[in-house]
Amino acid sequence: MAFEDLKAAIDALMAEIAEKPEDRHVLQEELREKIAELEALGLPVPEDYVKFMAKLSEDDAGDLFDNLPV
Repeated sequence: MAFEDLKAAIDALMAEIAEKPEDRHVLQEELREKIAELEALGLPVPEDYVKFMAKLSEDDAGDLFDNLPV
């Protein structure tokens, strides 16, 4: 897949994650796969993608303790 096609697919996934946060975990895995494709092809990963994935990872870390009794 060409860089522009992968970029368009990643942009669509990022938009869908923003629109449907309840589906975030499934979509996040698809996003990781697309970014891995970029890396496997030796293509640069845009900085905004890296930041977006870092933000999702931070959000996941906060979710780890949401179900603990107080």
